[in-house]
Amino acid sequence: MWRVARLFAVRIKLSPSVGAAANMSTLLVNRPQYSCLRELGLSEDNDGVYNGSWGGQGQVVTSYCPANNEPIARVRQATMAEYEETVQKAQDAWKVWADVPAPKRGEVVRQIGDALRGKIKALGSLVSLEMGKIYVEGVGEVQEYVDVCDYAVGLSRMIGGPILPSERPGHALIEQWNPVGLVGIITAFNFPVAVYGWNNAIALICGNVCLWKGAPTTPLTSVAVTRIVAEVLERNHLPGAICSMTCGGADIGTAMAKDERVGLLSFTGSTQVGKQVAMMVQERFGRQLLELGGNNAIIVFEDADLNLVVPSAVFASVGTAGQRCTTTRRLMLHESVHDDVVERIAKAYKQIRIGDPWERNTLYGPLHTKQAVQQYLAAIEQVKQQGGTLVCGGKIMDRPGNYVEPTIITGLPHDAPIVHTETFVPILYVLKFKTEDEAFAWNNEVKQGLSSSIFTKDMGRVFRWLGPKGSDCGIVNVNIPTSGAEIGGAFGGEKHTGGGRESGSDSWKQYMRRSTCTINYSKDLPLAQGIKFE
Repeated sequence: MWRVARLFAVRIKLSPSVGAAANMSTLLVNRPQYSCLRELGLSEDNDGVYNGSWGGQGQVVTSYCPANNEPIARVRQATMAEYEETVQKAQDAWKVWADVPAPKRGEVVRQIGDALRGKIKALGSLVSLEMGKIYVEGVGEVQEYVDVCDYAVGLSRMIGGPILPSERPGHALIEQWNPVGLVGIITAFNFPVAVYGWNNAIALICGNVCLWKGAPTTPLTSVAVTRIVAEVLERNHLPGAICSMTCGGADIGTAMAKDERVGLLSFTGSTQVGKQVAMMVQERFGRQLLELGGNNAIIVFEDADLNLVVPSAVFASVGTAGQRCTTTRRLMLHESVHDDVVERIAKAYKQIRIGDPWERNTLYGPLHTKQAVQQYLAAIEQVKQQGGTLVCGGKIMDRPGNYVEPTIITGLPHDAPIVHTETFVPILYVLKFKTEDEAFAWNNEVKQGLSSSIFTKDMGRVFRWLGPKGSDCGIVNVNIPTSGAEIGGAFGGEKHTGGGRESGSDSWKQYMRRSTCTINYSKDLPLAQGIKFE
């Protein structure tokens, strides 16, 4: 249990000086330049539980800004008693919500999207401040939630099953889809708004209620988003517990995984933690949706348009400081273009504007935590031990906050242990290949199977890449980066990525249960397969 607890939560340790600072008016929420936090309803101390009313009697945690490690504000997490109360209120709320027609549920989701639009700059600024990604990415993340809301509105008038032909006279055979009830949503620090949005909007139109536990290091974003959603529910005279929230750590996460009242648990995080979650959910024969790690590759062939390759590889490898699950971690270059591409990408790396993520011209911000900085240093040390060559980067930057240099590594074999390790930092491993078969095999040899991309003009190669002997990933791209997925397609991956699918396409089916229904409207009782039982 202790080990599981460690996996579920980031332990927040405060030195005396930092703790004292957090308890004084030095909190960023009190500074005029961060007035957007007040606009979002945040204050020095914030309730971390919502179930129709606000509360929080558990541990008080302080959220820190990764760009300078200064305290932003505090959040009071949930106790186990408050978790229990919240689940009960969510179950009661479901009895109301399930009776609302799906298109009417879609109208409420539309209003949530509009409410998010009205706060998109303030909420995007908070994401930038608390997570550390650049401002435009913070706003873009909120836009994803808005886009999924728009998508869900239309979907609310389309979900349903087929009417199938029955072999028996006077019978109808149909599929009926119903909500699973309570959807538990555990999200990660790197996308503290969008991932909740993917789950929340689709789950709601399907007739479910939601219980959200955000990352322990981005609690202010969870509180701010929940405030926006709660106001919409209140205006529509609906129970607030339809969209509940419990900020917390290991105890809350473990409770959600083991709770039989949670009809579906959606978990986004590392493969290591996801495996623990999967075992707990499976032990109770529950349903799970896992979005885990990715060791994603871009493959560049000899006929590739290098004017597309270079910006794609740079964006996908250093965007969000290498902290996307779809970040490009392996760049496979055909031997004929290897040296040219490495030179051009290294030149581009040196031109990346590094700075305060709040500044509008910044392209690269800090890592999220000090622990991530240590993971970066440990990976660099392993690179050196395994014979890799540093083309650029490899050091901590001499400035406040959790900044490290974006790094390019060459000279390692494709199967080097560090190359096969997903390190959630901006390190790009460049590999040289000779043949198509070799490149495809290298793409598939890692344990994860999230995102992948090739750059080529050969249409035969494109369709081989998309086919059964091509990429084994859930996202298979051509001439675009591995990151930056659109909401209209199903998002997720294979193998150790977990197999879950969120957002578009038919992902809605994961949030519902299917019944096959046979209806006899005749006066006879014929049996299937022509069986006679007389």
